[in-house]
Amino acid sequence: QVQLVDSGGGLVQPGGSLRLSCARSGSIFAVDYMGWYRQAPGKQRELVARITSIGDTIYADSVKGRFTISVDNAKNTVYLQMNSLKPEDTAVYYCNAAVRLSSWTPQGDYWGQGTQVTVSS
Repeated sequence: QVQLVDSGGGLVQPGGSLRLSCARSGSIFAVDYMGWYRQAPGKQRELVARITSIGDTIYADSVKGRFTISVDNAKNTVYLQMNSLKPEDTAVYYCNAAVRLSSWTPQGDYWGQGTQVTVSS
């Protein structure tokens, strides 16, 4: 019912920028929040940024001041603008959404397929 398609990753030099996009499709009752996680080789998946339905945002300390999460409701799309990229930002980035399919079903997590971000000289 819910599909998340994330894109925008690639190879970038340190100090460069990328913008990730996550397009949602499918009917839902409500979206509680959307965000981005990342997983580097040999590491656990970690939260990068999240935006709630009322517009509150949180960021991992490691990306605060460099990354910005935003949404375009008309396009059902969430973005992650990544500036001043560092080699340690290299990871697969996954879009995540916490949604409810109906008023009587509990919140569930949905995930994009992941997009690779590589920061290297």
